[in-house]
Amino acid sequence: MTRKINFIELANLTRGQRQTLQERTEADLSSFEIKVRPIIEAVRLEGDEALARFAREFDRAPVQAPEIAATPENFAIAEKRLDPAVRGAMEFAAESIRKFHQHQMPEEMWMQEVRPGVFGGDRSSPIPSVACYVPRGKGAFPSAALMLAIPAVVAGVEEICIITPPGPDGQIDDATLVAAHVAGVSRVYKAGGAQGIAAVAYGTDTITKSAKVVGPGSPWVAAAKRVVSHLIDTGSPAGPSEVIILADDTIDGRLAALDLLIEAEHGPDSSAYLVTWSRRVAEEALAAIPEYWKQMSEQRVSFSSSVLGGAMGGIILARDEKDAIAFCNEYAPEHLEVLAKEPFNYLGRLKHAGEILLGEHTPSTLGNYVIGPNHCLPTGGWAKTSSAVSVFDFLKRTSIAHVTSRGYPELAKHAKVLANYEGFDAHANAVSHMRDELLKK
Repeated sequence: MTRKINFIELANLTRGQRQTLQERTEADLSSFEIKVRPIIEAVRLEGDEALARFAREFDRAPVQAPEIAATPENFAIAEKRLDPAVRGAMEFAAESIRKFHQHQMPEEMWMQEVRPGVFGGDRSSPIPSVACYVPRGKGAFPSAALMLAIPAVVAGVEEICIITPPGPDGQIDDATLVAAHVAGVSRVYKAGGAQGIAAVAYGTDTITKSAKVVGPGSPWVAAAKRVVSHLIDTGSPAGPSEVIILADDTIDGRLAALDLLIEAEHGPDSSAYLVTWSRRVAEEALAAIPEYWKQMSEQRVSFSSSVLGGAMGGIILARDEKDAIAFCNEYAPEHLEVLAKEPFNYLGRLKHAGEILLGEHTPSTLGNYVIGPNHCLPTGGWAKTSSAVSVFDFLKRTSIAHVTSRGYPELAKHAKVLANYEGFDAHANAVSHMRDELLKK
């Protein structure tokens, strides 16, 4: 069976057609928002009973309300059943993730003298609680549990839970339970999709309301986050996977094809482009992809071919290096992999990406699992203003100020002028002669 792979020459596109290439699955969530509202309302009113009902309906999982929380026995069984090699790989990854995020931790507090006798600074402290959403629909993702929970633990969040869809057997994925244990989290719940987001936004008898929810998910999850965003901090937007492989003419096009398929195999709603100004690289990649498909499962071939032959993927031939880099910056991808013998030559001009992976030995497979930087990244073009999940997602900053008697007079004089201009009488009075007289006493 011949499968279509898009081959796009930017020079032949109109401005509108080029803009169409920037679109993502979650760009318009309005239809999903309509669909998730009754789900969210049911969870608000019925709590655990609604969660169990939706698990049976949407996940085809035999779950009852009293079974939503993972038990110590569930953790023990998962530890016993999990392949030791998988456990070892997760411990290896956890060590890298933990070290990276420990290096991110800021000073607990700093203060600087901004004027004589005037001090200002920040104090960093953990948020009180967070729910980590670990998706499951197209596979199990224990790596997401590690990437989300470990920085929360490093930041010092006191209440951390993981919510994840149950499998067809009504249970939580063994590796996800073990990943939670490796990360240091004991509260894991069978609550996926829009209903899981509603559960941590409102709270149920089993699941405590959280201050924030982080983690990637389907358009249903993204839409639910928007609907409850007035109740809970929903963090950076994280939808279906997306990648740009930026390749120059120093590399083998077959290598570009190999890496292009990494994110494309996540699902038919993913986005994946190879962008190059080398026709040789583009044509080598085009020829190689069908050969790689022969070494993949039918499901992953189906997903990746849907992406590369659909509206959000393919091979893009740019006019030149400048045009290719401009497209990458316009797109602001979740993952940006730079395949070149000298990848650092391009780094300074790449402005917007959730992560940038440099060189032939840095495929996103390594970034997704074991390097250490977080793989939970902004999607949908939000990399222009948002960042990868980090310890800063689990910390808040409190401004600290102290003015001495030496610094007060000059500040009071200027503040009183501004307060009078803006019409705030009490503001002005508080830095007037009235305060001077009270301080003398």
